[in-house]
Amino acid sequence: MRTQVGIIGAGPAGLLLAHLLYLQGIESVVIEAHSRQYIEERVRAGVLEQGTVDLLVRTGVGERLLKEGLRHQGIELAFDRKRHRIDFTDLSAKAITVYAQHEVVKDLVHARLTVGGTILFDVEGASIHDFDGEHPVIRFSANGLPQVLHCDYIAGCDGFHGVCRPSIPEGVLTVFERTYPFGWLGILAEAAPSQSELVYMNHERGFALFSMRSPSVTRLYLQCDPDEQIANWSDGRIWDELLTRFACDDGWLPNQGPILQKSVTPMRSYVVEPMQYGRLFLAGDAAHIVPPTGAKGLNLAASDVRVLAHALAVSYKCGNSNLLSSYSQICLRRVWKAQRFSWWMTSLLHRIPRASGFDQRRQMAELDYVTGSRAAAASLAENYVGLPQDFKDAWCD
Repeated sequence: MRTQVGIIGAGPAGLLLAHLLYLQGIESVVIEAHSRQYIEERVRAGVLEQGTVDLLVRTGVGERLLKEGLRHQGIELAFDRKRHRIDFTDLSAKAITVYAQHEVVKDLVHARLTVGGTILFDVEGASIHDFDGEHPVIRFSANGLPQVLHCDYIAGCDGFHGVCRPSIPEGVLTVFERTYPFGWLGILAEAAPSQSELVYMNHERGFALFSMRSPSVTRLYLQCDPDEQIANWSDGRIWDELLTRFACDDGWLPNQGPILQKSVTPMRSYVVEPMQYGRLFLAGDAAHIVPPTGAKGLNLAASDVRVLAHALAVSYKCGNSNLLSSYSQICLRRVWKAQRFSWWMTSLLHRIPRASGFDQRRQMAELDYVTGSRAAAASLAENYVGLPQDFKDAWCD
């Protein structure tokens, strides 16, 4: 098999990259270890920055997003039993959209297959070779038969546990990592959201988040121990804890309903530098992980592949590889800004185990400042809705 760009991973990063490359006339093949059904049903985060929404709409995969996505013009920060609204539209002239990640994946798979693009599902034993030279190779098995994919470049969009990052020679990458002393217990509940925007709660018993996935499904999270056993949390215990943490003086509470799904997710920050080696380019979770508090994971993946698709187009069409050589540098500027914001949101809203009385009072003072200062609220809004891109979408400057 032969293509121009071999893409490992059919998540949002890999599929969006294939779509953007197709629009520039660049061939690609996407290989994925799981089935189509698995990736289209795997529930993940679903907050899209304004720039991500604009990109999907502008490139022709936003029709269902515009119809079914829930546009939010702000969020609420809650503490001391009171809710405080941060008005994104007023402060930044932008908004966010709640649209589940697996719905984005469905739209991108549909777009890819509609134009005859290649996605190989259920592949086994993928490995990458010769990416430090001019003729990279991807080896894998499909339908029990060994396959070899020859390509010009490899895009590692295969997530944190994928094969691409570990294939880079030892000593090339520098790892920056922070592990947080808590996790999130998350649930999906069959209950209509009781209000139209996200609520971030700082409570003495720990952080809680009210979100939603659709007009009939609520998404809720509780701060918990990172190695908490989900078997210890009955549905009744979960609802009791949620209602305790969300209790406010105005009487608002999330609606209750049958719990459809529950799990515990540890919290971490992770970045590797550089995000490229030879003709291998890492994108999305293969290169960086952010705590979900700032809603940046999917959006960073979209930003990475937007830069990569643009750089590849310039290289193929104009014979100029300068932008491709700068891929890592361009992406990491945005990645570290998102890491800073995600760390800040996490530190602002979670109760830190064994924190001193000084630290607890400082945290409350910062919440009071953010919700009482227009300048501080504007900084939060600007980061949450998405910072501007660091490059221009001009193909052959």
